[in-house]
Amino acid sequence: MIFDRRTFLSVAGAGVLSAALPAPALAQGVISLPDDIVRQEAATITAVSNGLPMVAMTFDDGPHPTLTPRLLDILRARNIKATFYLIGNRVAQWPDLTRRIAAEGHEIGNHSWSHPYLSRRTTANVISEIDATSEVIYRATGRPPVTFRPPYGAFTRAQRQMLHENRRMPTILWSVDPQDWRRPGASVVANRILSRSRAGAIILSHDIHSGTIAAMPSTLDGLRARGLQFGTVSQMIGWPLWQTRHFRRVAQSS
Repeated sequence: MIFDRRTFLSVAGAGVLSAALPAPALAQGVISLPDDIVRQEAATITAVSNGLPMVAMTFDDGPHPTLTPRLLDILRARNIKATFYLIGNRVAQWPDLTRRIAAEGHEIGNHSWSHPYLSRRTTANVISEIDATSEVIYRATGRPPVTFRPPYGAFTRAQRQMLHENRRMPTILWSVDPQDWRRPGASVVANRILSRSRAGAIILSHDIHSGTIAAMPSTLDGLRARGLQFGTVSQMIGWPLWQTRHFRRVAQSS
């Protein structure tokens, strides 16, 4: 069994699943053009110019058994929804925490099963990593992820197009990287995000580092004080909320 967005049904109808972004959003430098566009959809997204004062907070590499709950508490206190790019083997280890992420209105994306450098892997191995992760997220939450983020951002153009054509999943990169994985300290992480974020930004961070969690209250409050709103990746690109999507499984065609 596989998860292929071409075979999913949603409450909004199958047409929404493959809906392209509005033409004005397809601006050079916002969504890679022209080679990263497949069948009039974005195969690679680094930011979204949708005319709204909105940014997407994204958190990679979880779930973490102690830090992710702290982050969820911070987000809930501010009524902010984020997107979590989860590693499959960690979802398998902490399915209850994965369910909490989904239950509190956050989107879950696919971040591979074991966090390898996928640009060095064969197509079969790449698909295996992604399908296994979609499967375990589906088992935990009742719905599979609809977007993918490659570990380290290491995913070739050919791989991004392959994934889009075979699983209808766009590759979501980022426009703001505070390099929190270097653990520069909470104040540095917050300042980097605040100084670099603009409307349409997709902000990368990691909920496996205590400094990142410590940075979030001032970061989120600072972005909001500048008039920015928060949306999930699906909201940013004009898709239905992930929690409103209803999918059915289908057998892989021969």
